Amino acid sequence: MKLLFDQNLSYRLVQLLEDYFPNSEHVKLLGMEEATDSSIWEYAKENNFVIISKDSDFHQRSFLFGHPPKVIWIHKGNCSTNEIYDTILTYLEDIVRFINNSESSFLEID
Repeated sequence: MKLLFDQNLSYRLVQLLEDYFPNSEHVKLLGMEEATDSSIWEYAKENNFVIISKDSDFHQRSFLFGHPPKVIWIHKGNCSTNEIYDTILTYLEDIVRFINNSESSFLEID
């Protein structure tokens, strides 16, 4: 289960969540910090990533195009990296269930 963290989330989450989501990446670490949503979508699709973002544009893409890639939308306002980390751990079971469900393409957490 590899996550691709969008630009609006800290790249530090890759290392913080490595035990739960090995081989995850951040767009910044991939040199994609200026990439369009379309480019990020295609990269995730081609490389078997689940996109995780606070950007509602991926929410809309998910409904328009379905999966792959799957999308996790963190529906929170401004908050710290630690708050995001805690939120992901709080929803860890839901995230794992979502990723393993072949029918699901979108998960909202808050």
